Amino acid sequence: MPETPRIPEKFRDPETGELRGDALLRSYLELERKLARMVELPQPDSPPETAGAFRRAMGVPDTPEEYPVQPPHPMIQPDPEVNATLHAAGFTPDQVQLVYDLAAERMLPAVEELAGEFEAERQLERLVEQFGGPDKWREVAAALSAWGRKTLPGEVFEALSTTYEGILAMHRMMANGEPGLGAGGAAVAELNEDDLKRLMADPKYWRQRDPATIAKVQDGFKRLFPGQAGG
Repeated sequence: MPETPRIPEKFRDPETGELRGDALLRSYLELERKLARMVELPQPDSPPETAGAFRRAMGVPDTPEEYPVQPPHPMIQPDPEVNATLHAAGFTPDQVQLVYDLAAERMLPAVEELAGEFEAERQLERLVEQFGGPDKWREVAAALSAWGRKTLPGEVFEALSTTYEGILAMHRMMANGEPGLGAGGAAVAELNEDDLKRLMADPKYWRQRDPATIAKVQDGFKRLFPGQAGG
């Protein structure tokens, strides 16, 4: 036989031990009040107003346009279709914001990587076309690599070898037989090796071919590396 549940002592008369009906009634009424204050979960056949009241109680706005999304990145902007889907699923504003934050955290690195690969492929295609086809470009690339690593400071070679314009600048330098790109100019203040590296990495030198910058680099290179100035 199952054991009869023990009745709490608060429902018994402390003197006679008999059940107190008034105490049981008060406890029952208090329980009813507590249950009445609880949010009733909507059922599949609940009227729309019941479901709407429940969603509002949970913090879901009445329309997806009311989501106060803060774009975590300029490339991640609120999307009406996405918001409508999230609203239909009952997402709260905090949950919707989390979706956009995760998109920025997880998707942007992948997008940037793809963009970098696309840009690298585009520049490679330009180089292949510039030098007359894949075979010719492979020959030029090998020659540039050997010449650049031997002749230029490592940081400068790395900077120039990552762009189309930089590679063309190296090719012109190699063709001239010297690291400079033009005739020597007026004397300039002596440069140390760090100054020279900064100048050679400057786009004014390898992209814009600024005459003054070219003259500074050539003069500085001849002063610091006189044995290599002639090529």
